[in-house]
Amino acid sequence: MKAEPIVLQRRQRQRLLRQARRADDPDLRVRYMIVIHSADGWGIDRIAEALGCSAATVSRTRRRWRDAGEAGLVDRREDNGEPKVDEAYVATVRWILQAPPSAYLHRRPTWTLPLLIETARLYAGGVTVSVTTMGRVLALLRARRGRAKPLAASCTWSAARKNRRLAMIAALLKTLPADQACVWVDEVDVDLNPRIGFDWTLPGEQRRVPTPGKNVKRYVAGAMDAASDRVTWVRGDRKNSGLFIGLLRKLRATYADRKVIHVILDNFGIHSSRQTRAWLADPERSGGNFRLHFLPPYCPDDNRIERCVWREMHQNVTTNHRHETIDALMDAVTSWLVRRNLRLSGLRKAI
Repeated sequence: MKAEPIVLQRRQRQRLLRQARRADDPDLRVRYMIVIHSADGWGIDRIAEALGCSAATVSRTRRRWRDAGEAGLVDRREDNGEPKVDEAYVATVRWILQAPPSAYLHRRPTWTLPLLIETARLYAGGVTVSVTTMGRVLALLRARRGRAKPLAASCTWSAARKNRRLAMIAALLKTLPADQACVWVDEVDVDLNPRIGFDWTLPGEQRRVPTPGKNVKRYVAGAMDAASDRVTWVRGDRKNSGLFIGLLRKLRATYADRKVIHVILDNFGIHSSRQTRAWLADPERSGGNFRLHFLPPYCPDDNRIERCVWREMHQNVTTNHRHETIDALMDAVTSWLVRRNLRLSGLRKAI
């Protein structure tokens, strides 16, 4: 059965138009305009396109007008009763997100919206919300889908010993004489098999990243200047003492005018191997001006080159990369490091 057309008298149309212009609620304004355009003979699709709403909204508004007149256009959500999501519910979701699902006896290792809804129901007095509502709660909490951070084994030193070592390094950086240099040193693996990371894509599409049949690895040993953040690096096929000693040779040439080169580094075996110690003990080869300062064990966050260089390098070069050969990938890594140093030089000149 065909619905009756909407008919408005001239004064009634003018009054509805005034109501629409005065309405503070944009949704109410749209409903007024749907009725006005319908009385003007517009079709559903034309109204939806003109007002930026769905065809279902147009049909529903017309039906409400025919059933209840102008009263049918008023927002009916005040009749829904007390809202389910209040401050207590939001606080409960915030508390839940502070721990993984396993803390609440779930088998799944990561949170999903249905799992959050079910867990919140158990701890929020039986309140159940929709997936859409839970999405709004997460937006209110400014929650995000982020990558987990791998956590190394805890430091084997006592807290006092660890703090003393970090304080000593901080004091060294603060009082470093002009004729001495200090660098943060670390090695990084570069895999031909790309790291898979987040990327913006269109709806319904997924970024595809080709992977090699067999992974190939290369290594970069780097030293970031504690004052300028510029990086000195060497490349190698193996992560061994030879790679580290090659970096020390390059540092000696780079800082030939410095009396002492302080090297802050982790406890990786190549940094204190017999071959490394023999090279450092020979003043003809090492120059005798290196001072090694080892960080507390299992404290990667305390090595600035990890955060300032390698993490950025992976995000800008190796994540989702499409290089077909390891040589092409290593060239991209080198190019990025060169551009980074040039950018830092430009910033210093501008200052």
